[in-house]
This record gives sequence, C-alpha cells and structure tokens, in this order.
Amino acid sequence: MKSGKTDISRQTFGRLPDGQEVIEHTLARPSGLIVRILSLGATVRELHAPDRHGRLADVVLGFASLPEYLGPHPYFGATIGRVAGRITHGRLRVDGENYNLAINDPPNHLHGGRRGFDKRNWQVQSAGDRGNGPELTMALKSPDGEEGYPGNVLARVTYHLSGDSELSIHYEAETDRTTPLSLTHHSYFNLAGEGSGSIEGHHLQIFSDQITPVNEQLTLLGTRLDVKGHPSDLTCGKKLGDVLPRLLKMHGENYLVPHASPLSLERAARAWDPGSGRVLEAWTTQDCLQFYGGACLDGSLTGKTGRKYPKFGGFCLECQGYPDGVNTPGLGDILLRPGNTYRHSTVYRFSIL
Repeated sequence: MKSGKTDISRQTFGRLPDGQEVIEHTLARPSGLIVRILSLGATVRELHAPDRHGRLADVVLGFASLPEYLGPHPYFGATIGRVAGRITHGRLRVDGENYNLAINDPPNHLHGGRRGFDKRNWQVQSAGDRGNGPELTMALKSPDGEEGYPGNVLARVTYHLSGDSELSIHYEAETDRTTPLSLTHHSYFNLAGEGSGSIEGHHLQIFSDQITPVNEQLTLLGTRLDVKGHPSDLTCGKKLGDVLPRLLKMHGENYLVPHASPLSLERAARAWDPGSGRVLEAWTTQDCLQFYGGACLDGSLTGKTGRKYPKFGGFCLECQGYPDGVNTPGLGDILLRPGNTYRHSTVYRFSIL
C-alpha cells in the first residue's frame, strides 16, 4: 500500500510448523526511517535510521530467516508479555487466590514464561496511513491459564512511524479476570549498525536517580535504591565501556522513571554513538526502564548480515511496569481489572549529533 510520502508493504516471511503464515510488514518514511515487523512475536526485525551523513543502517539485532527466530535467542525485537521482567519465584496472589507461573529462569518467572507473547503469532488487524505516518496494529488472544496467569486477555500493539524520526509503540489490552499485565519492547540497539561490533563506545544517559535492586539470582528485592555514588548512576551520561563492567554482573539495572503526572510521556534515556552521530531517545508512559547491556551475547548467534553478535553487541531500553508489582504494589500496580483498558506508549526518537 502507498499513501503519498509513506509506504507500507507486506510479504510472507515463512510458515510455522503448524502451517501458520508469518507476515512481515515494512513501514517507511521519506526521512529514511524504515521498520520491518514480523507477526511472530510482534517483532521488530529491522529498523533503519540515517547517520550524520544521511546514510542508512539497520540499528537493531535480529535474524535473516524464520527458523532462527524459532530457535533459542534472547528475545530479539519481540513484544514481551504478559509480564516483562522477573516475577519472584513465579508466585502471584490476586484477589485472594494464589497462582503459580512457569519457572523458566530459575528461581523466577521471566518475560511471560516458556511460551510468552514473543513466541505467539499475532494477527494483523490493520495497516495503513491516516495522514500522520504509516502504522500497523496487531492483536493477540491469551487464554485463561496460559503460563499460569488468570483471565482471558486481548492485547493489541500498534507500531507507528510518527514524525520523520520516531518509532512509536502503543499498547492496549482488556481482560475478563484481574491479571497482571506489563508489556515491553525488547529490541537490542547498536547505533553504529547491526553487526558492527560492541556498543562499548556508545554513551548512555538515564534520567532516573533510583533503581530497584536485585540479588545474585536477579530476583527483585522490592526496594528502591538511590543511584548517587553508585556504579549505576547514569544521570549525567557515561561511556558504556566504562559502565558495563561495574553494573550487576554486566546485566544492567531496572530504573524508576519519574513522571510529572500519571501516564505522562517522559524521556527515560538518551543514547548516542559518536562515530555515526546517531542519537536515540526512549520516551515512555511506563514506570520503569530496564537497561540491559547484552552480556548474554557470546558470538554464537549470527545476525542478518552474516556477522556474529559479540558480547555487548547491542543494548536494550525496555520500558515496562515494575515486574514484581503484584507482590510489591508500592513500586507500581500492574494489575489489569475487568472493565479497564491497559494503555501505555513508548517512543524511540532518533536524531543526529
């Protein structure tokens, strides 16, 4: 489909073992911003942005073919749910009832379980341009009891190329029983270009002065910690090569995002690559930003251009609710109740140094 200055197209990316078709949509803006999105996991497979000379590069990690996405990988570009992050020991107590979730990251439940939203084939609801940029909306039905969660949930995610340099992601969901819900986007960014090596030369600033600490098993402790004087203090911006070795086993931290008012869209982080001049800002209505430095990458995964992804080959800015909010509501209520609609937005905004 075409609409003046923007383009939307679709193609078959492959088929799942059960015969379901996996669709890839391409959304493009005249500025050069291009995003390719798979129905599998509502996944961003490619995101092209210009450098200071106007040259495009794909700045997210991912694969060239469907079989690689069906194998083990660290959630490249996926939509995560029902709950992004770790739930302590996979235990919930909701409306007086106890629930045990799948333990897929012992001793905790991680990113929705063994078959979370990232492994489901979402259904395309609409694709078009309403005059303010191309957008794609996909939906997913999650049945009562899936991965141990209560309630039937209908979730929707809309990707929108808003303005000349923004990828906006809007989430909505409803449920018929009270259930925890906290969705996030899990792209690994490398502003020098996918497959270009380590992001240790990048710089990162996070506009938060508090983190939610974890123990050695990465279990959230349900407390706040001021970052002043702590290795995780990125309020002034630091080179990642100086920061990553000192962060919790090089994993990263979950930062609390300050909001002027409930659900206000706030700038959570700013990253930049001095070499290419690309700048990325993350804006969100969510309560938390999980920064992850790509410590799990070890050269065993081959990216879209045939290059191996090394340790620290990409970083994540995962905007989400407090993952263990059911057990610690004081740090953020993530319960969705019947009759209410879950609504959150995250915007990845590009510019040039």
